[in-house]
Amino acid sequence: MVDYQRTHTCGALRKNDVGSEIRLSGWVHRRRDHGGLIFIDLRDRYGLTQIVFRPTDHPEFHEKASHLRGEWVISVKGKVIPRAEGMINPSLKTGEIEIEVLEFAILSQAKTPPFSICDENITVNEELRLKYRYLDIRRGDVTKRLLVRHRAMLLTRNYLDKQGFTEITTPILGKSSPEGARDYLIPSRIYPGSFYALPQAPQIFKQLLMISGMDRYFQIATCFRDEDLRADRQPEFTQIDLEMSFGTQETLFPILEGLMIEIFNNCKGIKSTSPFRHMTYHDAMDKYGTDKPDLRFGMEFHDLSDIAEKSTFSIFLDELKRGNKVKGFCVKGGTDISRKMIDEHTLLVKKFGLQGLAWIKLKESGPTSTITKFFEEPLLDSLIKRVGAETGDLIFLASAPDKILCQSLDHLRRHLANKRNLIDPTRFEFLWITDFPLFQWDAESQSLACEHNPFTSPHPDDIHLLDTDPLSARSAAYDLVLNGYEVASGACRIYDSALQDKIFTLLKLTPEEINERFGFFIEALKYGTPPHLGLAFGFDRLMMILTETDNIRDVIAFPKNQQAADLMMSAPSEAQKEQLTELKIHIHDQEETK
Repeated sequence: MVDYQRTHTCGALRKNDVGSEIRLSGWVHRRRDHGGLIFIDLRDRYGLTQIVFRPTDHPEFHEKASHLRGEWVISVKGKVIPRAEGMINPSLKTGEIEIEVLEFAILSQAKTPPFSICDENITVNEELRLKYRYLDIRRGDVTKRLLVRHRAMLLTRNYLDKQGFTEITTPILGKSSPEGARDYLIPSRIYPGSFYALPQAPQIFKQLLMISGMDRYFQIATCFRDEDLRADRQPEFTQIDLEMSFGTQETLFPILEGLMIEIFNNCKGIKSTSPFRHMTYHDAMDKYGTDKPDLRFGMEFHDLSDIAEKSTFSIFLDELKRGNKVKGFCVKGGTDISRKMIDEHTLLVKKFGLQGLAWIKLKESGPTSTITKFFEEPLLDSLIKRVGAETGDLIFLASAPDKILCQSLDHLRRHLANKRNLIDPTRFEFLWITDFPLFQWDAESQSLACEHNPFTSPHPDDIHLLDTDPLSARSAAYDLVLNGYEVASGACRIYDSALQDKIFTLLKLTPEEINERFGFFIEALKYGTPPHLGLAFGFDRLMMILTETDNIRDVIAFPKNQQAADLMMSAPSEAQKEQLTELKIHIHDQEETK
């Protein structure tokens, strides 16, 4: 039997190991023939080591080595020798040495890969990378991110343990409940016609753990949501989920900030400081048009409605009569933006419902625009001062219903920041968003819907509004935002069964629906529930930011594509007829449906 057990990894050997006999095993990264000498770069996940085969030393090994191809797996016993003068590779940690072969075995051969493994700079179609994910991981970039992910998980467990949190695993097979997205349903063989649901989050279980007296809980939990995907979402994802009893935001936030500081400092060398900035939901929407603003660049929005109503610009005046606002923001140095580019920006915002985009350039000769004639000079001066503009700047202005205006200007702001290279990739700006609305209005059902989830507590100062104006009530919910991404979300929970009943009533849930969906939980609330609150970090999204990629699939070992398909395993796939029969499930084809 071939001895393939390594004495070292391919990234371990250095100049002080010269003279040692060692054994390495790994993949052939690259083969080079140099006038009789054959050089092999041997690779494992730790690095590369150069192996040299000389025809005069061991002709039989040299002959075998001449047939080696990329990705073959080999094992080599050899002697560590210094590289010849002028042959040192300073870009490799092992670049001062090479291995002179004493024993050599081929462990397995490989087909030619569908894309290059040894050249990381070659762009490979993502669909192909996902189909051959095990080969993609070998290329190195995904490996590096998975190692950061491992370290962050380890740091999380150690940090939360020191803070008194106990790691507890909650069930995967549970009951379907409204969490804001569709559930993945699992049919039960034992109870035909009944289904389990995969957890969108361990929400109810972690609250039950607080009722159980566990005091401080956490887990690194796998969650599932059947929702439309994008670059920062996956149907199955990982959360750092935690909950604590007898705490407030003032006691919880420093613990969570400490965790972020620990991860970013140890994984990336980023020295963040606590406390993080705070901003209310109302202020975030007013200044940035989004509840997850990127604070690494400026261009805050300003309400110009009071100035616009004194102008003679009919478009703005008509919008103001409809109850809409006029908002604008300043682009520093923006006079270099051409009319053609402004037209392109206008097309961008039209995708989000904004019908037009007004602008004013502040040139050396004075303000110029098609709309300046509608503003008297003192009024125009007030507008310029309000947005903080100076000579050389450009002002964008717009008016529309609030939702359209916020969404459009938010996209325009971020688009301009990217186009004008205003974003510093080395900055990491954490921000707490607080005081979210408790409810939103669902136009389809003509009823209230939860902004967060039905177990979120109203803001203590707004409980009286539940009887008179529930849409104006704030919640005790909060998000942690980082560089324009929501990386965590949480809330103080309802711990009074009467208040929980009131929320269900406002949501127009019947007693039968409440009992069917949450009966066991409502019963548990009646047995003495402590005040409690918690939060869940989107761990994959956090790793995406930490490792400087904009694609969440880059930080997951075996992700799904944007159609929620596993291209490697060809999942989802059809079930066998015997399985469906056992589950009492019948699939209707199109003809049967007709």
